Amino acid sequence: MIRTFLRVVLLPDRTRVFGAGDSRFKLFGQAAVLVYGLVLAIGISSAYVQRESPDGWWPLLFAIVLGTYALVLFSPLGAWRLATAGLFAMRLLNTHEPAILGDWQWCWYLPVLVGVGLRYGGRVVFVVAVITTGAVYLVGAMGNLDHFPPTLLFLGLALLVSYAFGSRGRAERRFHEERDAKAALVERARIAREMHDVVAHHMSMVAVRCETAPYRITGLPEAGLKEFAELGDAARAAIADMQNLLGVLRSADQQADRAPQPGLADIRALVPQASVADADVPPAVGLTAYRVVQEALTNARRHAPGSSVSVVVSVVDQALEVFVRNTAGGPSRGGGGGHGLVGMRERVAVHGGSVTAEPTPDGGFAVRARIPLGER
Repeated sequence: MIRTFLRVVLLPDRTRVFGAGDSRFKLFGQAAVLVYGLVLAIGISSAYVQRESPDGWWPLLFAIVLGTYALVLFSPLGAWRLATAGLFAMRLLNTHEPAILGDWQWCWYLPVLVGVGLRYGGRVVFVVAVITTGAVYLVGAMGNLDHFPPTLLFLGLALLVSYAFGSRGRAERRFHEERDAKAALVERARIAREMHDVVAHHMSMVAVRCETAPYRITGLPEAGLKEFAELGDAARAAIADMQNLLGVLRSADQQADRAPQPGLADIRALVPQASVADADVPPAVGLTAYRVVQEALTNARRHAPGSSVSVVVSVVDQALEVFVRNTAGGPSRGGGGGHGLVGMRERVAVHGGSVTAEPTPDGGFAVRARIPLGER
């Protein structure tokens, strides 16, 4: 608790009002906060000038209010510190205000307290509530304590409600992060099982060519025959090791898939009208492109039934680009675990590529994957 107290009162804090998931509205939100603070600063300083004799202290009030909302973008806790200290300055300057918080001051202090409740955990919120209670009492004691109970009740209720909403939001984010992490692990195991078949095929070809080399190439010296034999043994040992590893990745009741893994040429079986480049790509890249198209089609059927889908696969700058777009369709049927995009990104990341998936202006959806081909 001492550490929490120090964090609330003294230690630097870099919690942001707009987190990483809010990047789409970040600039608009920051501008709105600053404009709101500017309006409040003008209102509070103007009200002070009208009520009190113009003694030159209004710039201090203006700076406290505007500084609070400039600081809240970088640290709601830091903004609360400034605002709580500003309560005493406003009480000393606003001698004609009977209540602890006037109308303008409610609009200034309450959003800052709500921001703390939304963004921080239980211990921080508890310490903030205790310090706020003490500060409000001292400010009330400088004027009229009759306003202390209702002021504290309203501030405490606002802090409690905002903390409840913030806790729910944080719990949902943790749930989605854990779900995505689990989905990524499952997808990686599936990728490993599928890549086994691709690699095992090439290793088998190496073993076969090493075994048949003495019959295909005449006049090999003894050292060459020994070298081919050792290479063949190493290839067979590698295949055995991969099969053992695959047994660990496969669940107990899962049967081995003996069918060949699909590739680039099999995309037309999914979408006959697809435009697929006639290119010689590594089997692993072809498999990844096939799975991306397959998952994008599944999502289109599930979330936009009846829509038309276009598929374009092309080679651009030593990379395979997969573009799948569907038009707007009927109402979403729901279902699915929400892991489709996670699986796409995991597969493409194996090759050092990238995936973008976003709605289109006409109400459809587009998926674009870029898969580097590497050295061929």
